[in-house]
Order: sequence, then structure tokens, then C-alpha cells
Amino acid sequence: MEYITLNNGVKMPIVGTGTNTYGKENNDYTGELTNDIPELVSALELGYRSIDAAISYRNEALVGGILAESTVPREELFITTKVPAREEYVSSKESTRAAIDNSLKNFKTDYLDLLLIHAPIEDKEQLKNTWEVFEEYYEAGKLKAIGVSNFKKNHLDELKEFSKVKPAVNQIQINLKEKNKELLDTLQEEEITPVAWGPMKTEEHQDEVLEEIGKAYGKSGAQVLLKYQIGRGVVVIPKSHNRENQAANLDLFDFELTAADIEKIENL
Repeated sequence: MEYITLNNGVKMPIVGTGTNTYGKENNDYTGELTNDIPELVSALELGYRSIDAAISYRNEALVGGILAESTVPREELFITTKVPAREEYVSSKESTRAAIDNSLKNFKTDYLDLLLIHAPIEDKEQLKNTWEVFEEYYEAGKLKAIGVSNFKKNHLDELKEFSKVKPAVNQIQINLKEKNKELLDTLQEEEITPVAWGPMKTEEHQDEVLEEIGKAYGKSGAQVLLKYQIGRGVVVIPKSHNRENQAANLDLFDFELTAADIEKIENL
């Protein structure tokens, strides 16, 4: 595994796994919860250490139970979760504290590696209150890093008006369908690490080019795409329920894309 250093010095694995459909019937986001997450067990066995969760996924306790029962030491895990931008979680500082405390309980841990606001909070007072609670838990050592998700430049500018701690990451959609180039440039300027959700989305004609590039390296088009993203400092959190695909998504560290191949991908 390779790591990226966040703006507060914390090291984050550059590849992680999403969990939004884990432990759910028919691997469906809205499906009923099961008592079993074999896909998370296999991810841990294969070497995934960064686990991306969220309160909205409804499966924190299930994910947390597997992590707590695993033989992987807590210090090797990088646990991310997210507080929804909904009234019940951000209406007051007390409700935000309750959400964080419940997440700590679900993960059976004294600290979380990264906590995000899941989406922009339009009410500025609520945004301020929520971020101040994040900073409070960060300063107390219960959160190793804090950040945001799905924030655009104007949302980041609003946060900047009162924040004492700069967001360490912004988790946004980054793929060949949604390149988000302007926002990526902003994040680079602000020294905020981009984390890509949905990193594998492509158009059919793009898949053909990626597969062709991959032949020279003995890699799939999907591996080429993930390598391209991490090569430019974008953390990726692909998700799969298939052990072989999970393994392939980690098998990115034994080749380097040429400048010509990178240019081809950027022009897709």
C-alpha cells in the first residue's frame, strides 16, 4: 500500500474500499441489512486498511463489528465515516456530538481516523456549529483528521470564514465522466486532498482506450484508470463485492504509466 500525507501530517492509504452496499440484501444501497459482510472480511484479508463508511449507509455498527473482530490491529486501520447534513444531525452542537459519539460506539473505538460532513450544510449557522464540534473532537484526539464531502468551491470558501482547522480532504465524484477539473485545481491550491467516490465510471469509448493502454502493462483498463488517479494524488475508494475484483483494485503498485499514456487518458 502507498500512503498520502494529509495537510495535518496524518497518513492515509491511497486506496480504500467503500461500504455503502455492504451487508445489505442484493447488494442494494436501500436493501435491508443482513448480519453478514463477507465482502468486508475478504477486503481485510486482501490488505485493505482504509474503510470508508457513513451514518447514512445504515451499516456502521455492522462494519464496526467486523473491524473490531478482525485480527488487524486498530492502528493499522484507517476508518472514515460521515455525518449527514440533515437536521437531526446538525440542528445543534448537541445533536452533532451525539452523532459522533454514536459512530465511535458503532466502531468500538476511541477515535476515528477521518470524519467528514457528508454534504454541504446550507444554513451557515449550522455549518459553523457543526464544524466547531468537529474541531472540538479533533483537538481532543477523538478525530485524527476532519474534512468534507461533496463541497464545491463556494462551500469551501464559506467554511474558510470561521474554521480554525482546514479540512484535510474533500470527498467528491472524480472519474472520466465527471472530471471535476476546476475543483481539483482548487483543492490542490488549498492543500486539501481529493478523495474520489465513484472513481470507475466511464463511457464505453473510454473503456476501449483504457483496455488498450493496459495491455502493455498486463493490467486491466480499470487498473489503468485507478493508477492514473492515484498517480496524480487522488485517493480512490473503489468498492466491489467480488474478491477477484477487490484484489485487482489493490494491484496497482508494480507499474508506472508513461507520460504518453497519461496524456491519452486526460484527453478521453
